[in-house]
Amino acid sequence: MASRTIVLAHGAGAGMDSPFMNSISSGLVERGERVARFEFPYMNERRIDGGRKPPNASATLMDCWREAIKLLGPADRLVIGGKSLGGRIASLVADETNVAGLICLGYPFHPPGRPERIRTQHLMDLATPTLIVQGERDPFGNQGEVDGYDLSNSIRIVWLSDGDHSFKPRKKSGHTERENLDKAIHSISTFVQRLF
Repeated sequence: MASRTIVLAHGAGAGMDSPFMNSISSGLVERGERVARFEFPYMNERRIDGGRKPPNASATLMDCWREAIKLLGPADRLVIGGKSLGGRIASLVADETNVAGLICLGYPFHPPGRPERIRTQHLMDLATPTLIVQGERDPFGNQGEVDGYDLSNSIRIVWLSDGDHSFKPRKKSGHTERENLDKAIHSISTFVQRLF
């Protein structure tokens, strides 16, 4: 068994078994990583009744992360994170829980079309070693915007060519979604190996 675990949570709109989450998770497993996934309460409720419930309050989501870390720990053997919302909430508990590392896949730096509403205050002094994998044209924070943010030195950002929020490039770019997903998986694997 691997001596460490990567724990991933889903984004706001799709569950832990979305094609994106499946691709990232299976790619990491193929590289020898142990991966665990979980869902927040609102997503569990969606599966039961088919409704489109919004995400739970941040405090509830943070408690879910704390519980997952407690169940899957020890914390110093865990790298936590996930897609968009899942990664953002993980970033809010990373320092307090003393996990080994943090991975954010498409970090929602601001709501689409609202670049003035940046969510980076806690990222300015984040101490946990962090990898953010971001599409160059992500509407939640593109490269031109993010390069101007004041972020902690513990954060490393990998940019994916012409990628959107799910890393998909436009056909005219000459890049492919598979190419970007493979780069994301390679970057995560390399980052995790360097932590342990």
